[in-house]
Amino acid sequence: MTVQLLSANHGAALAATLAARANRKGRGFCSGVYPITPSTECMEYLCVQQIEKGRVIRVESEHSAMGVCIGAAAAGARTFTATSSNGLAYMVENCIAAACLRLPVVLAVANRTLGPPWNIWADHGDALTLRDHGLIQFYCADNQELFDTVLCAFRLAEDRRVMMPAMVCMEGFILSHTVAQTQIPEQGQVDDFLPLTDIPHRLGNTPHTLGQIEIPHQTEEHRWQHHNAMLEVPRIYAEIQNEFEAIFGRRPADAIHAYRADDAETLIVSMGTIGATAERVVDMLRAKGRRVGSLRVRLFRPLPAEAIRACYAGKQQIAVIDRNISLGLGGVLWAETRCLADPGAVVQNYLAGLGGGDVRPEHIVAMLSDLQPREIAGPPVMMEAL
Repeated sequence: MTVQLLSANHGAALAATLAARANRKGRGFCSGVYPITPSTECMEYLCVQQIEKGRVIRVESEHSAMGVCIGAAAAGARTFTATSSNGLAYMVENCIAAACLRLPVVLAVANRTLGPPWNIWADHGDALTLRDHGLIQFYCADNQELFDTVLCAFRLAEDRRVMMPAMVCMEGFILSHTVAQTQIPEQGQVDDFLPLTDIPHRLGNTPHTLGQIEIPHQTEEHRWQHHNAMLEVPRIYAEIQNEFEAIFGRRPADAIHAYRADDAETLIVSMGTIGATAERVVDMLRAKGRRVGSLRVRLFRPLPAEAIRACYAGKQQIAVIDRNISLGLGGVLWAETRCLADPGAVVQNYLAGLGGGDVRPEHIVAMLSDLQPREIAGPPVMMEAL
């Protein structure tokens, strides 16, 4: 185990490289890549790595990048790509195809605002456009977590009980270009952690098709199978955490990360790096005698609803902070979790950091000041209005 100073972009690429080498005795590795800010450094770093059995293919578009991964995964290879924002939007058709074909592609997304007007800073809205299409989604808060989650994503996506793409999300520039100390395991440890890729429905000597026309009943059955496999992800991820800890000596982050939440009366709920800021606010307010806690949702698809419900239990006031907006409704995390609170609890939505704006401790304190006198929840509140 070594410690390296890495950006999250480079960390994702290095994790993918180690995973690629771990499949050298199997059917190898393949990545299709096309640059887009702020994910470009991930693929640039990947392109210069030495991978014994595999290729990184530079293509003409994000759509083709995922197309390469679909072809390689269908042939049984381990696959990875990275993108962001409008690049992900261009890739969406093939992301859905990979999901419906149950191909375990790992996709690193440097979250960036969709445009036009053009904005290159962080917003979860790009990845959340795919929340309903059968891809696992993780949202990370720091570089180590990002590195560990990419390794876990390969193990999870390729599990025969899962077999679907996995997205590992990092906020553009906030993580993608921030350098931090990151623990990097030895190749032998990664070899022990990642079995050889074995895709049971890969194309081979037995003739069969992928992506053929099907009748309505078949589509219904396939969606139900996919849904049930998605529901198994939290349990299988917990198994993977145990094996990761046994091999690497540290435990990857849970599907949800609760901080001083057990006895809290007020809960701050978020995804990504806002969760780290929320924990600072919790410590500050606890020192003043306020019973505040934090919940960071890492695994958004499948949504670990029962775990969130258990954390929401007994909380009188819940502030859900979204770095995204579902236009005409409000924040996506708030919309999906407000029903999990106790009856009578105030679950108020705050929209913060849209388009990459800073979300500082004083902003979260202002949200809690707005929440405190509320007896019922109101419409979503934009941070700038506080």
